[in-house]
Amino acid sequence: MIRKSIHIVLVLLLATSLAEAQNFHAIQGSPYAGSIGVHNNPSSIVSTPYKWDLTIMGAQTKGSTNILNVRNYSLLSRPSESEYLFTSGTYKRDAIANANINLLNARIAINRQQVIAFGANLRNYADIRTSEYNYYDTLKEVGNFLALNEGNQPLWGDYINSGWIELYGSYGQTILDNETSRLNAGVTLKLSRGIAGAHSSLQNGKYSRVPLSNPTIYNITEADARYGYSSNFDRWEKSKSNGQNLRDFINYSEGGLSLDLGAEFLIKTQATPLAFEDDGYYDYEWKLGISVLDLGVNQYKYGLESRYTHGIKAGITSESLDQKFDSTISSLKIFNDSLATIVNTFDVLAGKFRVLNPTRLVLNADRFVTRSLFINAEVSINLSGIFGKKWFYVKEMNVVTVTPRWETRRWGVYMPLTYNTRNQFWVGGAAKFGPLLFGLHNLGYIFSKKSIHKGGGYIAIIIHSPNNTGSKKDKQLDCPPGSLR
Repeated sequence: MIRKSIHIVLVLLLATSLAEAQNFHAIQGSPYAGSIGVHNNPSSIVSTPYKWDLTIMGAQTKGSTNILNVRNYSLLSRPSESEYLFTSGTYKRDAIANANINLLNARIAINRQQVIAFGANLRNYADIRTSEYNYYDTLKEVGNFLALNEGNQPLWGDYINSGWIELYGSYGQTILDNETSRLNAGVTLKLSRGIAGAHSSLQNGKYSRVPLSNPTIYNITEADARYGYSSNFDRWEKSKSNGQNLRDFINYSEGGLSLDLGAEFLIKTQATPLAFEDDGYYDYEWKLGISVLDLGVNQYKYGLESRYTHGIKAGITSESLDQKFDSTISSLKIFNDSLATIVNTFDVLAGKFRVLNPTRLVLNADRFVTRSLFINAEVSINLSGIFGKKWFYVKEMNVVTVTPRWETRRWGVYMPLTYNTRNQFWVGGAAKFGPLLFGLHNLGYIFSKKSIHKGGGYIAIIIHSPNNTGSKKDKQLDCPPGSLR
């Protein structure tokens, strides 16, 4: 039962996360990011030279876990040769994943100083954390697991998932402009529907040996649990068509609201204009950005089988758990019926629960080095956890990212270097071929056969206007002065 439970939790994490944020590391800070750059700083849409651009489709996913290892597999190898195993040993387990799909994200310049953007996104964040415990994947009985972890009490674990669809509108404007600098500011308002909310926790798990028992039996002495999920999952019925189920799934979701706020300060170049336009309007030596992203919340109505428990009844042993939670547990309702017989308090969770979005402060610096060569550096600071345990919340993985890039209107090569909240350092890579942007968060996906469970990637199709705002021609397409045409 233990092995089956861990499989279920992991599959739930991956299914809810990889089916659906922004994390296009290659183009963060880039003046060519256009409509997709608004999600990293809403003021960035003003610093983009295009008259308009449209992200037809964008998708990104990122994740990391130490719960399992995938071996003998990379993007260049055969999947049939791969293998996975749940890692053994005594340590804290964790898994984190986030992903998004960008649907028809558009940006339109009213003029050089006023720009709007709008579109829709589908997003999901998930996080699992546990206390330190020992485990190996051949365990078959609860008593075997408890025998390994007598010194690791109390046991605890937490899981949170928040998935939503959002419609957004952005406005950016130049606030200050002089010969040496320019200040742009922007705001994004997002209206959302929470479509995949779930949380669970086990706290204060304690037990003790039954004296003189052979084989060893354990008394379960303490444990508190709480688990809930969004009620739209209750609407999914096999008797309905997939189309009707999808409509019900969205119609029975709850509304949410969030904001992005940002500003960019450009230090203009005093050299001959080369980078973006004939008159050098969009040229800069430094571009310094600050933004607060996803300041808001999504809410969910509790599903019918959401529960809260406190305490354990006297006489509940490891053998009791083996008997009550066997292979006949085929649904959450049956699981609840069995759980009710072993706990002191068993209450229904009703009403609504709210999950704070991955609110974060983002600091970005973009340096123009020479024609087509830039270096970008970014620091991301999670803010959602400052409210403590009174709120459910999800977090972003990013901490520090440094990205050298060679980039023109049509072509680009990027190498993001990322340090994340799991104390991992990833070397990524990306390339732009006309409207197509493709990247990997971790090049271990190609060069290693042990990294597929740590990383992710992104792809986007972005169409730009042929001309810049306020001009008829982009000097980037010209030959350098004095060269032969």
